[in-house]
This record gives sequence, C-alpha cells and structure tokens, in this order.
Amino acid sequence: REWTMKTSIVFLLYISVFPGFSQGRVVGEDETGFAECNVFFPGQVPPEGFTEPFHVKICQQYNKEPRFATLYSTKDKIPLYSAFKYTKPAQNEEENWLVEPQIDDPENDLHEMMHEADIVGTVANLGANQALTSDYVGSGYERGLLNPSLLNEEDFQMATYTLTNAVPLSPSLSKSWHRDIGRVVEQALVPHCSKKDHLYLLAGAIASSVRVKGKVSVPETLWLAACCDAPEGWSLGLVKKMNDENSLVDLTVGELEKQLLAGVHLFKGNCGEENQSQEKTEAILQTVSQIRSGEQVGTSDNQEAKDSGLVRKVAGIIATPFIKLLELLIYVFVELVKFVFYFLWLVIKWVGGTVLDGVYSLWNGVVSYLKAISMVLISIPYDVGRVIVNIFLGFLEIVQDVASLTYRILRIPVGFVLHLAAFPYHSICAIPSVLKDMATGIGGTFSLVIDATAALLHGFYYVAGHIVKRFVPKGSSDD
Repeated sequence: REWTMKTSIVFLLYISVFPGFSQGRVVGEDETGFAECNVFFPGQVPPEGFTEPFHVKICQQYNKEPRFATLYSTKDKIPLYSAFKYTKPAQNEEENWLVEPQIDDPENDLHEMMHEADIVGTVANLGANQALTSDYVGSGYERGLLNPSLLNEEDFQMATYTLTNAVPLSPSLSKSWHRDIGRVVEQALVPHCSKKDHLYLLAGAIASSVRVKGKVSVPETLWLAACCDAPEGWSLGLVKKMNDENSLVDLTVGELEKQLLAGVHLFKGNCGEENQSQEKTEAILQTVSQIRSGEQVGTSDNQEAKDSGLVRKVAGIIATPFIKLLELLIYVFVELVKFVFYFLWLVIKWVGGTVLDGVYSLWNGVVSYLKAISMVLISIPYDVGRVIVNIFLGFLEIVQDVASLTYRILRIPVGFVLHLAAFPYHSICAIPSVLKDMATGIGGTFSLVIDATAALLHGFYYVAGHIVKRFVPKGSSDD
C-alpha cells in the first residue's frame, strides 16, 4: 500500500511537471471508423448498426497513445460499448476521473480528456451531452467501468477512468461485474487464445428508462463479447442482468446481437463463429460455468501456488529495505526534477519579465516621443492661423476705435450748429403763435370783465327787485 501511495504521488508529480498527457478524441461524421482506434477491432472494422445521430464515436487516448474505443450515447449519457484488448494487468490502481470536453463543445480547442474542475467555465454546455461527477454524487450508484481498469496495464488504467467509459451501477453489482469479467477473461479466455494480443473484447450496456437524477440512464443489461482473431479463432458472448447480480449467461455472439439494436454486427464475419473449434468452445464454456458456480479454476496447482506464495513472501521481506531505498531515491529524484524545473521556470519568468518590461518601456517612450512630435507639427499651422486671425481682429478693433473717436469728436459741434441754425426758424415761427395767444388773452380778459359786470348788475337787479317785492305793498297790476 505504501508503494502504491508513493507511486501515485510520483505519478501526480509527473502530471504537475508534464501536464496534458491524458487525452481523447471525438471522431467526426466524415470518418467511417474510429480512426487510430480501429486497432481495437478485429480486422480494424468497428461494429455496424449503431447509426443513431446521438451515437458519438470516441477514440480514448492516454499519453498521446490510443488505449481503447468507446461508442457513447449523448441521449442516455452512458457508453453503449467500449472496445479494448487484454493487456497484462497492473497491480496499482488509482481513480482519477476525467471528462471529454468535445462531446459538449465540439468547437473548443481542447482535444484531450481533462479533469472536470479544470474546464468548468471554459467549455460551453458542459454536461449537456455527457454525465458529470455531480450526476453520481448521492445517487446510490457507482461509476461502473465498461472497460475494467483491472484488465489493463498501468499506462492504460488512467484512460479507463473517464465518465465516457462509466455506467451507473450499484456497489454490489459493480463489484460482481468486475470480479466475474476479470475471472472470465483471465481464466477462461486468455488461456485459450494462442495470441493474447489478438483477443478483442467489447464490453457494453443496454440502456433502460430508469435515470439517475433524471439524466443518466441506468443499464438494464451488461454484456461482454470476446473474439480471438487467431488461426483457431472463436467468439463468445456473456450477459449479466441488473436485477440479478449473480447471473452470468453465456451465449453466442449472434444471439447477443439479437438482444441489441436491429441490424447490429459486433465483429467482422462474427469472428469465425461458424468455423470455430468445438473443443475450445466447450473448454471455455466449462471454465465459465465453474466461475459462475463459484469454483476455483486450476485447483490442481494449489500446492505449487502456496509454495510460490511463500517464496514471494520471503522475497518480499528481503526486498523490502531495497524497495524502501528505491522509493526514497525516486522521491528525491522527482523532488529534484521538480525543483530544477521550478527554478528554471522562475529564471525564465524573471528574465522574460525583465525583457518584456524593458521592451514595453522603450515602446512607451517611442510612442510618447512620436505623439509629442506629431502634436507639435499639427499645432504649427493652427498657431500660425491663430496669430493671423488675432492680427486681423486687432486691426479691425483699431479701425473701430478710430471711427468711434472721430464720431464722438464730430458729434458735439455738429449738434450745436444744427441747434443754432434751427433757433431763428423756431423763433420767427413762434411769433404768430405768440401774437395769437396774446390777442386771445386780451380778448378773453375784456370778455371776462364784461361778463363780470353783467353778472354784478344782474345781481344788484335781483336784490333790488327782491327788496321791493318784500317791502312795497302790492298794488294794481298797473302799478
């Protein structure tokens, strides 16, 4: 376990120093197969009959090398199958889940599988066409691998931990599926294929209507199709139902194809199913039957296995100090490499920053100088025009002041002369009016005197008449 942990630490440190070595590729519609991942199919011919528009072909790559191929359903957000070859299993396993950016955003420039946290906010519609870690959290389902990591060597294992290779499985079903598949492949299939690198495997799932959090389809059936593309070749199919985790039904590839979509052909020519060796097929099925019943295959070699186990244990005790020393040396070496790269990065960053700052300052100085010269050159015609305009306006002001002063000087005598010349005219013309007014005044005076005299006489007459009437006795009318 300590060796596993420290190897994982070294591996993570390697990732930090040399990022971007895990990648996958989504194949476009213009390509008829899985491109460089066709090597995982017998005769380099992928399965036929999966023609829905939401079926996406993915060439799963790791460390810039193809590791296995996947047909993914963006509708159900689970893989329909993963195609791979059996390789020598590694002892170390480490889960490091990844996602495929191009499934959700084909226009992005990310051409490799990446950690989900590293692409949040940079990939459009992330999770629209594929499952994410959040779809499994708290759901009661595990991310079950169609291409099990336990059947792959170390360079292939990390590539299997991508959500485009996972389907929702209960913990117990996931455990039994990987256990049964591992035993069938290692104990029943590999020993009966003369060329192990010609053992082609297809692990798939049939989607159901049950969905995790309304998004990811829970498979109703898991299946495995194997093809040994050798002179004495054979093929085999296995099926496990979700409602019975202990079930493991063996059948022919043709029978398996009938349970999938109509018109599906998994292997080219059914991998020689019609001409396969009956003895080899019976031996394989017998081994599968033993695995299904829980029997241990190869019990005749138990004593040898125990002896070899004891030898390995003693050798392990002897080798432990050397392994610890090797671990320490590897750890020190990795730390030194990391330190050297970090130091070089700091030096490059400092030198680059200094050079860039100098270039930036020089560029700013040149731009400021050119800007100042341009402003001066542009302002020269403007200043000349402004001076000319100011001179002309000053001349007009002088002319205006002279004219105004002349007008004010000439305005006093001219008015006096005009008034003086107009005096006789006004004087002579006023004589008739004056005489007329005098005559009117004299006549009015005489008229006033006459009227006053008449009024006075009338008054006296009225008084006298009143007195006479009052004091003189009335007589005859003649009197």
